[in-house]
Amino acid sequence: MSELQALIQWIADLLSEYLYLGVFLAALLETIIPPIPTMAVFPTAGFIASQNGLSVIEAIMLGIVGGFGASIGSTVIYLIALKLGRAALLKYLSKVRVSEKKLDKVEKWFERYGDKAVLFGRMVPVFREMISIPAGLLKMSIKKFLTYTILGSCAWGVTMVLVGYFFGLAAFEVII
Repeated sequence: MSELQALIQWIADLLSEYLYLGVFLAALLETIIPPIPTMAVFPTAGFIASQNGLSVIEAIMLGIVGGFGASIGSTVIYLIALKLGRAALLKYLSKVRVSEKKLDKVEKWFERYGDKAVLFGRMVPVFREMISIPAGLLKMSIKKFLTYTILGSCAWGVTMVLVGYFFGLAAFEVII
């Protein structure tokens, strides 16, 4: 079993054992720790909810709970970027192959789309974890950041939980 498969199995076990708390923690962790795929969290939670006989309303609540977990994780990244500043963050990002040129490009793009980038970026895998960095570096208002992060993360969470709820493991296999 590969490390990624083991991680996905751990997430599935966490969700099976502690559904609401599990989706909150898994969403928080997948936002902070990039190797955890968001698609392993929300559709799996939806599938487990359907198998456990939860109603659609309960599944929607599950997506919202996960959305709040992801929002807290995103806020941690935002605050780190805000407090560390560009130079310190770039030193770290260079270790994970993010160059100054790439960061410049992202910052220019963020300056153009700012608020919308945070809202809609929460619904794009990989990008959803990264959008907090330019938001923090460019000192986006925390009130706006939280508003758009919570709205986008909850919309994503609910949508992906419902995909897993209604389409089960077939959706999970297509998405991954």
